[in-house]
Amino acid sequence: MSVVDEDTIEHIAKLARLNLSKQEIEGYTKDLEEILSMANTINNLNTDDVKETIGANQKSNVFRKDEVKEFGDRDLLLKNAPSQDEGMFRIPKVIN
Repeated sequence: MSVVDEDTIEHIAKLARLNLSKQEIEGYTKDLEEILSMANTINNLNTDDVKETIGANQKSNVFRKDEVKEFGDRDLLLKNAPSQDEGMFRIPKVIN
């Protein structure tokens, strides 16, 4: 017996305000059935001897150290600015 039928897909499409063709409904019915079947397979796996993890590997901090570096040529940097004021980038106001 199928868990997902075309009525279910039509209901989901209506909730999402999607207008699906009959062919799309049939395709999504098959796709969703396959997804739920895979999830059911995973739910039924025996994980009693599997240790909990929070990631795929044991590395704890892979970020580089934050370092301040001087650019050197401020005028060259400010050439990229569409507008500047007192040696700084001038940008449009973003908060009212």
